[in-house]
Amino acid sequence: MGIYLEAVILYIVLFLSGSASFFTNSHQTAAQTGFSIMSALNSIFLRSIPSLALIWFLLLKKKKLKDWGIRPGLKDLISCVITLPCLLIIGFTVTYISSKIGESSLQITIISPSNGPEWAVLSVSCVLAAYLEESFFRFYLLSRRHELKLTALYALVLSVALFSICHIYEGPWGFLNAVLSSVLLCFMFLRYKSIHGISIAHAMYNIAVYIINTMIKT
Repeated sequence: MGIYLEAVILYIVLFLSGSASFFTNSHQTAAQTGFSIMSALNSIFLRSIPSLALIWFLLLKKKKLKDWGIRPGLKDLISCVITLPCLLIIGFTVTYISSKIGESSLQITIISPSNGPEWAVLSVSCVLAAYLEESFFRFYLLSRRHELKLTALYALVLSVALFSICHIYEGPWGFLNAVLSSVLLCFMFLRYKSIHGISIAHAMYNIAVYIINTMIKT
């Protein structure tokens, strides 16, 4: 019972609370003022880093780092090389289909950086955010599925459902993109037992979204 309570509390505090902020005026205000380095740094130091530390503190209470088998290696490179283009294909496909139907794929405003320092901070933010999401939705839930008394399939369904709910603020097409991307990320983690590869691919995909958004606007 303890592992279920722990997972639910982590999910609500670390992810649902952050997603709920997109339904307030705070995101609209940010869209009007543009990319803010201070806001991004606040998110890094007050959310991403503490959240990552908490998740890994709980994981390392169960096993030592070497026992988790996450030492970087060839499996991470392979999983990254496979995952990144697949994420891009999913994203482009969902966006293309939604544009043909006449609806926006996302119901949020993407706020792109405008100079070098802003892009540097954004890149760090994307890497940390990707590691945070992969550490919980893939590594924490899928690696501890035996404690949760779940098969690999049921653990995958749980991971996909929780991850997608956190992206419901992006609208129906963004939600669909999250579902498909999460299935891919879960499969790649289960196949290669790679946290670093899928995290880097996830981060690079998010950065690519900002780059493409900037190119479209110019």
